[in-house]
Amino acid sequence: MLLKEYRICMPLTVDEYRIGQLYMISKHSHEQSDRGEGVEVVQNEPFEDPHHGNGQFTEKRVYLNSKLPSWARAVVPKIFYVTEKAWNYYPYTITEYTCSFLPKFSIHIETKYEDNKGSNDRIFDNEAKDLEREVCFIDIACDEIPERYYKESEDPKHFKSEKTGRGQLREGWRDSHQPIMCSYKLVTVKFEVWGLQTRVEQFVHKVVRDILLIGHRQAFAWVDEWYDMTMDEVREFERATQEATNRKIGVFPPAISISSIPLLPSSVRSAPSSAPSTPLATDAPEFLSVPKDRPRKKSAPETLTLPDPEKRATLNLPGIHSSDKPCRPKLE
Repeated sequence: MLLKEYRICMPLTVDEYRIGQLYMISKHSHEQSDRGEGVEVVQNEPFEDPHHGNGQFTEKRVYLNSKLPSWARAVVPKIFYVTEKAWNYYPYTITEYTCSFLPKFSIHIETKYEDNKGSNDRIFDNEAKDLEREVCFIDIACDEIPERYYKESEDPKHFKSEKTGRGQLREGWRDSHQPIMCSYKLVTVKFEVWGLQTRVEQFVHKVVRDILLIGHRQAFAWVDEWYDMTMDEVREFERATQEATNRKIGVFPPAISISSIPLLPSSVRSAPSSAPSTPLATDAPEFLSVPKDRPRKKSAPETLTLPDPEKRATLNLPGIHSSDKPCRPKLE
């Protein structure tokens, strides 16, 4: 288990960010979705918790197979998705991620929002008081993002809001900008597989950090699109966008070639109820397959011709002896 605390400041208030967050998540999910790939909303409805009060529960399936590196696609089923469950009791939220293919993998995120510049060092004392964790500040203006995700229109150093006048953030903006709020995120990554745990958990935290940076940049860069919305209006936008996204990727499972997944006989296809429900291909990955037509090595002769014993009497070949005396090579 690897635990980190991320702090992301925004040139907004906590109340403003509540609208911007919902807008950003819906629009971003729709942009990143395509036929059979992207985010499918399974459930989105009000939820009441005895401790946290009224909130919103959301369940999504994030289909990622084409996003994986080639070596991972060779061993991961074609129907591959991450389940996201979120309980939103703003300004406190809980989000959990589990994987349809890796039952020992999970991400748990607790988030709190406050109107400050990330200066509350005791905000998660009740949740993780005795657990050691690294605190990581994320600067939406100055931190580098992967080049493939960069858009100048979403760069806070260049963007300036017409409706709020905020923007073109420069280095050190957190110390002087008003208003300012902070999204505090306590992120726990678990990958309980011996030999791979540390490497995978560190990699996942890097991915989480990039996603947080990109998402918060977009929430601010799109501020003129959502700033005048009410909560009812952004919920309606969220509902309409989710329906469009589901139609875009297909509310049924992603389009695949069924013939590419060989089925086992019914007598051996049963599995314990704890096993993942995703169909698994029985064929070995391509990089483990034995080549069907293996070419001969061109450096080796096709046939072996033995020398004539009468002409090469000095050669001592197995089973061929020209004399009882030791053989010596003949000098040319």
